[in-house]
Amino acid sequence: MGALLYLAPAGLLLVVMMGYPLYQLVQISLYEYGQAQASGGAALEFLGAGNYLSLLGDPQFWTILGQTCLFAAVCVVGSLAVGIALAVLATRIGRVPRLLLFLAAIGAWATPAMAGSTVWLFLFDQDFGLVNEVLTGLGVDDAAGFSWTYDKYVAFGLVAAEVIWCSFPFVLVTTYAGLSGIPGEVVEAAALDGASTWRTARSVLLPMLKPVLVIATIQSIIWDFKIFTQIYVMTNGGGVAGQNMVLNVYAYQEAFAGSNYGLGSAIGVVMTVLLMLITLTYLRAQRKDGAIA
Repeated sequence: MGALLYLAPAGLLLVVMMGYPLYQLVQISLYEYGQAQASGGAALEFLGAGNYLSLLGDPQFWTILGQTCLFAAVCVVGSLAVGIALAVLATRIGRVPRLLLFLAAIGAWATPAMAGSTVWLFLFDQDFGLVNEVLTGLGVDDAAGFSWTYDKYVAFGLVAAEVIWCSFPFVLVTTYAGLSGIPGEVVEAAALDGASTWRTARSVLLPMLKPVLVIATIQSIIWDFKIFTQIYVMTNGGGVAGQNMVLNVYAYQEAFAGSNYGLGSAIGVVMTVLLMLITLTYLRAQRKDGAIA
């Protein structure tokens, strides 16, 4: 009961700050709500599940959903791999190199998504980008005038690299904190028992780090699944003929570019439900493994 009293203020704040907007999102998704309705020129028409049925019956939605899931998975795995590797490295280097590593990481983390996306786009510019210039200087003739945003998969790869660049610092800091909290005696005891470095990492360190990694993974899933700015800026609104569209950009295009606010809201509701299901499924799997209580 005491714990509930401590959590009550935060819970109330969440209800006020998130409950009402979610309620409005669901409500709008149930109506025919376009520019005419928004301006008061036409009456609202209740559609019920009409927007959802239209969405689920659209092949483009399923294509974009698949792209979003795959793109988010690559970003999550990449962020975790880079962040964990650098966290381990940070425990094995001196104080000054570690400080420089964390300053560089925090700089990437603190860079606004719009600014970071613009810088990356400039670095990989087809005509004036530093990357193409360096590759051409190294003898890669095909790099001259190469467009990193024209091909669907190359463009997705470029955006994923930028997302990983600005996301891995959170994993780095979280994992390093977890590693720093593990008593040195535990590692020494494993070494005395004859455990190899790999065995120690897999059987000793990883189980102790699982609660920290669960938090980092869930945060990464939520962030990367709802990516908008990087895709929109770096692919100019979703790529050639919308080939690099993800759900958040799709919702924006339908709601604001297409003035179909009802359908755009339906996409937002579907995204929220999917994120909740993914998070709950992951938490349930981790609870079965004993990673969380």
